[in-house]
Amino acid sequence: MEQTPTKLEMFYEGKAKKLYSTPDPDLVIAYFKDDATAFNAKKRGTIEHKGVINNQMSELFFTLLERSGIPTHFVRRLNDRDMLCKRLQIVPVETVVRNVVAGSMAKRLGREEGENLPFPIVEYYYKSDPLDDPLILPEHALAFGWATQEELDQIKSMALRVNEVLSRFLDERGVLLVDFKLEFGRHHGKILLGDEICPDTCRFWDKATRQKLDKDRFRRDLGGVEEAYQEMLRRVSN
Repeated sequence: MEQTPTKLEMFYEGKAKKLYSTPDPDLVIAYFKDDATAFNAKKRGTIEHKGVINNQMSELFFTLLERSGIPTHFVRRLNDRDMLCKRLQIVPVETVVRNVVAGSMAKRLGREEGENLPFPIVEYYYKSDPLDDPLILPEHALAFGWATQEELDQIKSMALRVNEVLSRFLDERGVLLVDFKLEFGRHHGKILLGDEICPDTCRFWDKATRQKLDKDRFRRDLGGVEEAYQEMLRRVSN
């Protein structure tokens, strides 16, 4: 049995996770919290057992993606709330892939939420809480040195591949992958997929009813938040 690495000092706390260093400088431990935030932390709350569910779901999705040839930071899940990951230098550009009009895209462009897109659209946002993560062009990332052209090309290609793999997997389980946010980082010069993949970072709708099975239930005060997270875990675990 593999030995559990020692959790040393916490060096970062985000909205959903805490990161701890380990004796190995290449590895970190991510602790998944139950804290819930929306609208860049303007709305706050707690979703019971969210951290446990998101840790398990991220393990499942990262394992699926690794098997499909997409390199990730995932090493292994240590327990209910801790995940061992490769340490990344995060690229400060969040990548969003959209298959259906929803959320900020509907508001920004005056489109009906639920409109199917003819092809997946990849968007980029500058990772900055004080600025509310503004939408950017790839040229901004190049101009300000956030990423190289080669890295942006890799990120787009990987994001679209993630979309293919997850969309197919979820479709078989009666779930529509509406859109999702990804974060990437550098590990020894290589771009890896990082962060987490879960109802916090994705929009999941029931394929038949279009019922929301994600954090929009918290954002929009729809109720049944915990039940939606549990239902998503049940579906992807089968």
